[in-house]
Amino acid sequence: MKTAASNKKNLPAPRLLRSGAVTAGATFMSRILGMFRDIAIAGLLGAGLSADVYFFANRIPNFFRRLFAEGAFAQAFVPVMTKTKRDKSSAELKELAAKSAGTLGLIVLIISIIGMVLSPVVTAIFGWGWFEAWYKGENDAGKFIEASQLLRITFPYLFFITVTALCCSILNIFGRFAVPAITPCILNLVLIAAAYFIAPHFSDPNIILAAAMTAGGVFQLIFVLPFVYKTGLLCLPRWGWSHEGVKTIRTLMLPALFGVSASQLNLLVNTVLASFLATGAISYLYYSDRLLEFPIGIFAVAISTVILPALSRVDIKKDHSTYEKTLDWGVRLVLLLGLPSMMGIIALREPILRVLFMRGAFTSDHVLLSAASLIASVSGLCAIMLVRVLVQGFAALQDTKTPVRCGIISMGANIVFNLILVWPLGYVGLALSTALAAYVNAGQLLYLLYKRKIYTLSSFSLKFIAKALIAALIMAYVVRRFAPDFNEWISMSTLEAALYLALFVTIGAATFISSCLIMGIRPRDIKM
Repeated sequence: MKTAASNKKNLPAPRLLRSGAVTAGATFMSRILGMFRDIAIAGLLGAGLSADVYFFANRIPNFFRRLFAEGAFAQAFVPVMTKTKRDKSSAELKELAAKSAGTLGLIVLIISIIGMVLSPVVTAIFGWGWFEAWYKGENDAGKFIEASQLLRITFPYLFFITVTALCCSILNIFGRFAVPAITPCILNLVLIAAAYFIAPHFSDPNIILAAAMTAGGVFQLIFVLPFVYKTGLLCLPRWGWSHEGVKTIRTLMLPALFGVSASQLNLLVNTVLASFLATGAISYLYYSDRLLEFPIGIFAVAISTVILPALSRVDIKKDHSTYEKTLDWGVRLVLLLGLPSMMGIIALREPILRVLFMRGAFTSDHVLLSAASLIASVSGLCAIMLVRVLVQGFAALQDTKTPVRCGIISMGANIVFNLILVWPLGYVGLALSTALAAYVNAGQLLYLLYKRKIYTLSSFSLKFIAKALIAALIMAYVVRRFAPDFNEWISMSTLEAALYLALFVTIGAATFISSCLIMGIRPRDIKM
């Protein structure tokens, strides 16, 4: 019988840097469209009551999406499918795909239906401040009512995007990274069209945006199915709870629901607490979070996506050196990209928000208020990106329990930081708490990898990271020192401000690259 392992011999060996570049490029297209989507929504809704409600109804299904679709499932599914593809027949691989799709799909379908039926309960849990206002008949009661209505419309998105994510994981296993990275473009295009051409003509644009979100999930699934068909694994889903491979996946997946999504759980805790704060708090956190997601989505997701199959193919007992070098490469590259991203956003926080969002209902006051949470949020960028890579080191060994424990401790730290910081700093304290909790999470993962002799950050990488940090600090100083002040940015037209921002981004990039070269960082240092 011709096995998947024999088929593997006919496939070219993957090149991590090339695969990462392809994924990052495709993801960059998606993030650009995502930015246009947020620009359209900001102009339509601003940062007030309507925006708070929409972002709440958007965040809850997306939180579950990250748990079931992008996070825990991928961590469990990819290593098991990779091993099956290597060691077993094509028929067994196809059976595992069918039963994984059927089992996960049915579970998520039930959760989606429960979310729709019990949307007021879900809203009360995650927006307790709004529920309390509704119960007492206070001014913010309308937020609770509208958020419950919007959740009924957005929850079906969870089902469609979860099945889409399963299909994308299959494509990643076959070394096809571009299509999964491009797929989110479809959702962004649907939302952009709805925000610009349809929603403005309705009295409640939130309803249109919520419906567009679910429609985008449907179109994404339709888009990826032909590519899955080409792999030979497109088949009717079947229930397979007791199937050996599915049992392994769910055993790995259940604890990973917490471990891989610690930062998202922290953001959700922030959403609950923000419902007690003044109107606009959720919106300010959303806009700063979206800018944070831009480098995470382009760099961290791309690197972690291509590194997991590579680590999963290495037998650590026989070739520990290759395993450690692969993980070290991921750490080195993600910080080389993360450090300048973090320092650049901090240095240009007001100009970025002004250029992207200040139009329509989004005012200059909203820019300043969002900038305050942005500087707090982005200070945790490198830790969040690092966690994305380090978790793959455990996932490739089918160890999902360790990230769980780290995630739970991180969540506990986030709550403690919230209690300390939310009252003196408000929504800025919530953003800062999430950043600090991310460093707690990353520190634990690094320590446990070292303690178990799985991975030790090499001396070469330590020097490399130190040089990159110094270069990023030099870049931030140069950009902040010579950029116009806030009043000048506000007085410019949007086009003029965009051109100035592009100029200073270019200056920053040139400064960073030059500083890296002067300190001895060379292109060969980022190759495997």
